[in-house]
Amino acid sequence: MGLKETVERQLAPRLHEMAPGLTGAFVREALSRAIDGVGPLAPAAVAADKQLREQRGNVERAIHEVIENNVRLAGAQGFATNVGGMITMAITIPANVTGLAVLQCRMVAGIAHLRGHDLADPRVRNAILTLLLGEEQVHELVSKRKLPSTPVAIATAPVHDPTIDGSISAVVATDIVTRIAGKRLATTLGRKIPLVGGVVGMGADGYATWRIGRYADRELLPRRR
Repeated sequence: MGLKETVERQLAPRLHEMAPGLTGAFVREALSRAIDGVGPLAPAAVAADKQLREQRGNVERAIHEVIENNVRLAGAQGFATNVGGMITMAITIPANVTGLAVLQCRMVAGIAHLRGHDLADPRVRNAILTLLLGEEQVHELVSKRKLPSTPVAIATAPVHDPTIDGSISAVVATDIVTRIAGKRLATTLGRKIPLVGGVVGMGADGYATWRIGRYADRELLPRRR
């Protein structure tokens, strides 16, 4: 076993201790807050419609702006929650996890809304969560039958299968923990120099959000409103 895998195995349990809410219920709550709006963040559909108006009805340009806006926000919170150094990890990890999950859900929900999908539909909500895994992870989990299908197939299924709600939430929650472990491995040295840790966190969160946004853009096919 390599150094990376060893550190991740040791770090993942600590992440659960520092952020005990990393469960399927947490994932669903993050999605609800993203769709309904929280604090200064407008609801996903409202923010997406604003971009559509600014782009004079051009859906593709509006989607581009939704992705770019949320990438900037993700980078900013990644910097803020990684700049404090090692001593603040117990406080900043839960904030980083929550902030990033809400922003990525908000971005994907905005894209789904612009493509004509109903954000109140549980099938669409399951597809949004699945997209957070990223394209490679989704394909791997579908091939292993740990996911029922691709996000677009889930979103457009003939009927909603409530039995998959819990499994999708659990898979996404587990993936979030794994990704955080990998990111913490990359930022641990940087945290000894607080500003460096912030820069690394900003880049990691911004890039991860951009990749998810581009995947959602390709995956979510237009539907008639």
